[in-house]
Amino acid sequence: MRTIMNVRTRRITLLVLCVAVLCLGCASVTEAATAPYPASKVITGVTFQWASLKYYAPGSDNWAITWSDDGHQYTSFGDGGGFGGTNTDGRVSLGLARVEGTADAYKGVNRWGGKSAEYPAQFSGKSYGIISVGGVLYKWVSPGSNSTNYTECVLARSTDHGAHWTQASWKFTKAQGLVIPTILNFGKDYAGARDTYVYHYFIHPSNTASLTIQKPGKVYLARVPKGQLMTQSAYEFFTGLDSSGNPRWSTTVSSKVPVFQDLNNGIGWTMSVSYNPGLKRYLLTTEHTQSVPYGGNIGIFDAPEPWGPWTTVLYQTPWAGSTKACFFWNFSNKWLSPDGKNFVLAFTGNDRWNTVKGTFTVSGSTTGPSAPSAPSGLTVDGMNAP
Repeated sequence: MRTIMNVRTRRITLLVLCVAVLCLGCASVTEAATAPYPASKVITGVTFQWASLKYYAPGSDNWAITWSDDGHQYTSFGDGGGFGGTNTDGRVSLGLARVEGTADAYKGVNRWGGKSAEYPAQFSGKSYGIISVGGVLYKWVSPGSNSTNYTECVLARSTDHGAHWTQASWKFTKAQGLVIPTILNFGKDYAGARDTYVYHYFIHPSNTASLTIQKPGKVYLARVPKGQLMTQSAYEFFTGLDSSGNPRWSTTVSSKVPVFQDLNNGIGWTMSVSYNPGLKRYLLTTEHTQSVPYGGNIGIFDAPEPWGPWTTVLYQTPWAGSTKACFFWNFSNKWLSPDGKNFVLAFTGNDRWNTVKGTFTVSGSTTGPSAPSAPSGLTVDGMNAP
């Protein structure tokens, strides 16, 4: 009798465990989110070559990037020691590094702040937008981490490739609905720009309690003559299109209207925008649906103009093959192929600098090698990333 009861007990226990496992599996399944814009008719697909993945600078994140007149790329970073450092070794709130070399053979050198930096950091904060124009670097700086990111943003300027910085005397603020801006990047030192303006994208803060999805996600666009970036009164905000489809601009901040929004799933607290000259498309990349803890939910959108109209290149929940601990993707314009189809994406993953190669499928044709199946986590040289 005891044996029969033991068998029955074990069977019931196994059944309960199986049901629990199945329920747990059901709970972990995330339905694919619906993209806010229709599929792109120009860029019809994108693949990532995960065997090309490289990563450095453990402990540092937020890698905005630009291509300067000296041929190097410059990237900001936060809360770590940058290249050669760790989360504690050389840690600064805000740093800047120089990225030298090709996509296949590059190195990072801490220019301003971080471990063994060429110059010490002058101030703290976070940056999500950087640009090189006429040999001068500009970057937006928010006060610090978490909710303080949403309070205000100030533009900083460097005339010696990031060795020293001067901050503007004015700011844009949360009260104006203008926080965590990024800057539209073109080619080397702003070569190939569409006109004489520099374009800036601002997130409308809707949830400022932490670094999380902003919902409904709204993005505003401002432009400023490239010789007047440090003059606040020179900034004009997009206010819509006229009857001929041309953009309208106003220096009155309250007149601004969104150029991009994701009302259902929101947008991330970071974004990047760059121009792909080979494809003649503007690319906006951000998160959606979930951020902290970082969900790795990527959205890539393209448009013929800086203000749209936007279509969807990629909208995944989460980014297939990646770790969930990834966010803030930036295309490297230096490492684009001439036809714009082959690219390198720099991003924060596992709290470090990462680059991965990829290929766009354009109007039904693909160039470059096909991408292998993506692994379950970030890897390099066959080694699992910690």
